[in-house]
Amino acid sequence: MFRIKLSVAPSVSPLAICALGLSLVLTGCSSKPIDPTGTWSPNKIYSEAKDESESGGYDKAISLFEKLEGRAAGTPLAQQAQLEKAYAQYKAGEQAQAVATLNRFIKLHPSSPALDYALYLRGLVNFNDNLGLFGNFISQDLAERDQKAAKESFESFKELVTRFPDSRYSADARLRMGYTVNSLAQSEVHVARYYYSRGAYVAAINRAQTAISDYRDVPALEEAAYIVYKSYDALGMTQLRDDTKRVIEKTYPQSEFLSKGFKKSSGPWYKLW
Repeated sequence: MFRIKLSVAPSVSPLAICALGLSLVLTGCSSKPIDPTGTWSPNKIYSEAKDESESGGYDKAISLFEKLEGRAAGTPLAQQAQLEKAYAQYKAGEQAQAVATLNRFIKLHPSSPALDYALYLRGLVNFNDNLGLFGNFISQDLAERDQKAAKESFESFKELVTRFPDSRYSADARLRMGYTVNSLAQSEVHVARYYYSRGAYVAAINRAQTAISDYRDVPALEEAAYIVYKSYDALGMTQLRDDTKRVIEKTYPQSEFLSKGFKKSSGPWYKLW
């Protein structure tokens, strides 16, 4: 029968055990991850972060830009890193983090030559976040729509074009402001139509009149006026109905609402941009 021969190890002294333990501790300490950027210059960190961002490696880029913020604190390069980090966060779908980074930049650097870009980027982050939310509009109760992102986007663009009218970003900001205003008005109109379709005519009138009073010169207001007209008619309030009709005929002489009624939607209203 095959047998494994066992040998008995000699007794080990306590001193040897202590030495072995110390060796293991030192080995564990030496296995701590080494930061590869530890010997890099700030310019090299920026270059690597920029490459990662441009190739779509936003998570790595964000981490590198954060290192650069600390490594080059108090310099223009640190400010640039903060803006680049916000852009990478935006592209990575981290809208809240991007807005927080930009808010911090705007607060800390109110005289920065890149302030117009910071305002533009903040508006853009909320603008696209707003579009993403609109994508789920049809599946939501229209009375519960959150317009926070759209309003914040508009305010950022408004501040940009007011403070920096000649900025290279202002022309695009004005276009997006126009779209955003109509989106906000259209949102109110959809809620008004929602109430009207369910027979809540007073609520429909109130919501449509909110759009009319809060916004100017946007296409959505024609339908808002028509909803007011139809709601007064449904309530039997003939005098107010006729007054509203005269306003529609004067303001929108070619209105198809009065002749054809509500338009049939050819697709989601938010796909305008």
